[in-house]
Amino acid sequence: MIPLKDDTPRLSTPLVNYFLIAANVAVYLFQASLGARSEQAFVNAFGMVPARLAGVLGVAVPHAHGHSLAISPELALVTIFTGMFLHGGWWHLIPNMWFLWIFGRNVEDSLGSFPYLVFYLVCGVAAALVQAVADLGSTVPVVGASGAIAGVLGGYFVLYPRARVLMLVPFFLIFFLWLPAWVVLGYWFVLQFLSGLGTALVATGRNTGGIAFWAHVGGFVAGVLLVKLFPARTRRYRYGGY
Repeated sequence: MIPLKDDTPRLSTPLVNYFLIAANVAVYLFQASLGARSEQAFVNAFGMVPARLAGVLGVAVPHAHGHSLAISPELALVTIFTGMFLHGGWWHLIPNMWFLWIFGRNVEDSLGSFPYLVFYLVCGVAAALVQAVADLGSTVPVVGASGAIAGVLGGYFVLYPRARVLMLVPFFLIFFLWLPAWVVLGYWFVLQFLSGLGTALVATGRNTGGIAFWAHVGGFVAGVLLVKLFPARTRRYRYGGY
């Protein structure tokens, strides 16, 4: 199922959401312009590597090794943030930005621009840390905005549970269906959680790459827990909100 739009009205222009989308696209365009070898070096340097982060935090990971660990402790910590703005390709970037476009606008409208930026970044950090803990020995860089965006989805789930989302459903024939946000986002979260469990059960070794499902789970849970800590910008009516 692919979300196309929601029916929640907004009172403000989501400038920070636009900025985040533009920043992700700009970083990816720069990344892609480097050429294959330089791009991989760039991703190795600025992507969040769980084993490298574990080493900085003093956690022993005996089987972790490789050139991707050769980095200063300060930069290793910075990669928790920089990894949010890197992507593995256009088909990694475009779905992320689409979800951010649809769901981020209303979360920013509720929280206000600066609090929304803080919320987004904190959710991204939480997502990265959960993924790192789930796979401490991995030397594969974790990149992408999906952990932070998962936090935005968690925030939307709390603020607008009864909003309706228009979904494109390819099932033999393509058709369109309006569904409550709590159904759409709840289904998405359960799918990520089960996928994370499945990946953990069938994994035969480290450094396999793939989708960082636990970052999605961690980001979503962080969004659900954190969004109520941010005061609402207005007390206007919102679907299932304050």
